[in-house]
Amino acid sequence: MDVILGILLGLFVMTVLVVIHELGHALVAKKNNVKVKEFGIGFPPKAKSKKLKDSILGKNVEFSLNWLPLGGFVRLKGEYDSSKEKNSYGASCYWVKTKILFAGVAMNWLVAIVLFTILAWMGLPKIIDNQFTVASDTKIETIKKSQVAVAKVLKNSPAEKAGLKSMDIIKKVDNKEIKNYTTFTEIAEKNANKDINLEILRSGETKNIVVKPELNDKTKKGFVGVGLGQTRQKDMIHATWSAPIVGVGTTAQLTWVTLTSLGDMVGKLSTGLINSFNSDEGVRKEASQKIDQVSQNVAGPVGLLGVIFPEAGKAGIVSILFISAVISLSLAVMNALPIPALDGGRWATMTIFKLLKKPLTKEREENIQAIGMMILFGLIILITFADIGKVL
Repeated sequence: MDVILGILLGLFVMTVLVVIHELGHALVAKKNNVKVKEFGIGFPPKAKSKKLKDSILGKNVEFSLNWLPLGGFVRLKGEYDSSKEKNSYGASCYWVKTKILFAGVAMNWLVAIVLFTILAWMGLPKIIDNQFTVASDTKIETIKKSQVAVAKVLKNSPAEKAGLKSMDIIKKVDNKEIKNYTTFTEIAEKNANKDINLEILRSGETKNIVVKPELNDKTKKGFVGVGLGQTRQKDMIHATWSAPIVGVGTTAQLTWVTLTSLGDMVGKLSTGLINSFNSDEGVRKEASQKIDQVSQNVAGPVGLLGVIFPEAGKAGIVSILFISAVISLSLAVMNALPIPALDGGRWATMTIFKLLKKPLTKEREENIQAIGMMILFGLIILITFADIGKVL
């Protein structure tokens, strides 16, 4: 039931954020005398639609509700750069086209700022060490101490046989409280072929599991077969009058963090894919590790709906608002990048052809955007396969 509710919550949040993004395009288009033909919630097939004689988006705009709840869209008159129709996108000047294309990005950044501002009043999770605050108006509340968590369970290991799972929190071993993963490792190594009793926390529920570490013939020590990590101590930032400033500062800071993290992931993925064909076994192994790191750090639609939102739903409104803010910010960043098929890509294509003083025909634009869309779909499919592994 939690997973179903999480999926519904995720679909709702994603749809709202994309609809707000598209609304930005539509409002700026209308303000610059570009005709808005249709504004849709969800994607076709169409469930219901109505054409309004007058609305905030202009006259005779069709508003549609569609069956696929995966966001929304806006359809403008003459959406191609080469269009010459009156009141069309294509017939607009370069500056107007730029404003229309980046209006959706601006709306997503604005949503992130508003949500981070609200969270600064309620309690904003501190996720990076130097997170932006106004020192004279900041109170830090610690609500959860650092814990030992299972990051990975090896196949056919004592841990897997005992029923340990990724994300389990190890609270105690033989009634001894575990504060760091080295303590757990030491106990396991000293108890080869002996039962040890673990008290774990899984999805908010306490469980008891018995594990028998195997004797490692080489080290002559006990081996459980888990990769352990230390969860971050959960601190909450509270602000009063400075909350709007914190909202803007956090959005700017996390935008930069997102860009640098994205660059790091692209670098690891590129070198990982290239080196996976190297004749040296050590290089291939390192390449595989880099690709695995990228897959673990990226979440696609399945990961968001099947893992992240169900967990956020159980954690409460603060987690839901925080994840929504981060996703809105991520949508802004991704759409601002010069990737064909996205807003930044369309702007980059238009700008390049303008600088080269070459006509950007409808056929050329369609081909460029189609290639970009194919690449994006390919990445989504790869990420989805990785997500399925996380869910299962």
